[in-house]
Amino acid sequence: MRISLISGAALMLAAGAAMAGDGHTPAVNQDGAVLSAAAEGTRAAFDILAAHAQRKGNLVTFHMTTNGAAGTEVPEAAGAVGGAGVLSYVWPTSLDPSAVGFEGGTGILALAATSHPDFDDTPLFDENQDGDPANDGVVWHSHWVVLTPTEACGPGALAVRDIPEGEEPQLPATWPGFPIFLDSPGFSPVFDGPEIAVTAAFGRGVALEGAAYDGVTAALRVNANIHAPLLCVTDVFDVASGDLSLPGKL
Repeated sequence: MRISLISGAALMLAAGAAMAGDGHTPAVNQDGAVLSAAAEGTRAAFDILAAHAQRKGNLVTFHMTTNGAAGTEVPEAAGAVGGAGVLSYVWPTSLDPSAVGFEGGTGILALAATSHPDFDDTPLFDENQDGDPANDGVVWHSHWVVLTPTEACGPGALAVRDIPEGEEPQLPATWPGFPIFLDSPGFSPVFDGPEIAVTAAFGRGVALEGAAYDGVTAALRVNANIHAPLLCVTDVFDVASGDLSLPGKL
């Protein structure tokens, strides 16, 4: 089973690398992109100018143009998992979580590129290629997450959906074992100046045409007690649409 999972993940990585290397037009120059004006006072690397997603068969490239060099900032290490910070580029979608293997109807399915130096949640992958797959959380990597409104994180705040003790929801094959709706599919983020792109592979039976999306940059934090809610959105830097209305269409 583990061999088949790794083989499948390797195929998805190869597909993503091929798609990401095709020299895509920046998001800000794409027809149908969700455009966002530069915002004074927003950290340039997380100030969204445009978010876009384009499909080629069962591959979808999510990309974003920022006002500064994307991916150049990473969180400061907290020294422990409890209280650890996470920085992220996020594409919320209208797709049901079941599209990538989660329990259906459980929240907002989003693709995220994240960096967090205090823990590693991609056990199948060695992003820094040093032979240890458990020490590279600071290297930008991808996740599927399911987001839900969570008042315990603050009024109107979102969190990655928790998995309560004793519950066994449907989860993707590359779920890393954290008690939250988090998948580590191994799609490699590609950075090019103000541009970030992540190509995701979907099963051939997933209905992608017309799916809606948006773009968000945000900070998250692991609960200091490592307890529900485990991972809260603590600061939203920018939302491409301004109101998370998901106006973009594949």
